[in-house]
Amino acid sequence: MPRRLATAVLTFALLLLAGCGFQLRGTGGTSVSNEWRSMYLATDNPNSEFSREVLTRFAANGIEWASSPGEANYTVVLGPEHFNQRNLSLNSEARAAEFELTMSASFSVTDGKGAEVMPKTNASVLKQMENDPRNVVGKAEEIRILKGEMRSELAQQILRRIAFFAGSKEG
Repeated sequence: MPRRLATAVLTFALLLLAGCGFQLRGTGGTSVSNEWRSMYLATDNPNSEFSREVLTRFAANGIEWASSPGEANYTVVLGPEHFNQRNLSLNSEARAAEFELTMSASFSVTDGKGAEVMPKTNASVLKQMENDPRNVVGKAEEIRILKGEMRSELAQQILRRIAFFAGSKEG
């Protein structure tokens, strides 16, 4: 009997979450018309973590990636990611107490004929983190994890901007 009760409670909780519009961050929610679903990614480093994140994020939102620019309706021209870290404040020992982390990339979109339809745009993500100078290894790992999150947010931001642009051209 407890197992049935647990199943009923879990089912009820899932229905409540679905009913209120809950969805996991970064999943779905960004849609483009069928014409914009066929894209090609042009980048100098197709095997970079950032390029892979863009490919994955767009594909999760219904974009079908073509293997050549001639097969796609649009080409996303993606610049490299740029990561910057700067000190925000110092502690009493004149060591960094807080960091500001910035990740940015430029992108543009061309149509199947190579004409620019969305001009070169810069997207960026900014995060702040506290620093413990006594825990160098832990902070290095925290920065590595934050860079992954920032890369994902940057790819999602690019997707949202392209979807908004595509939507504005349809109406």
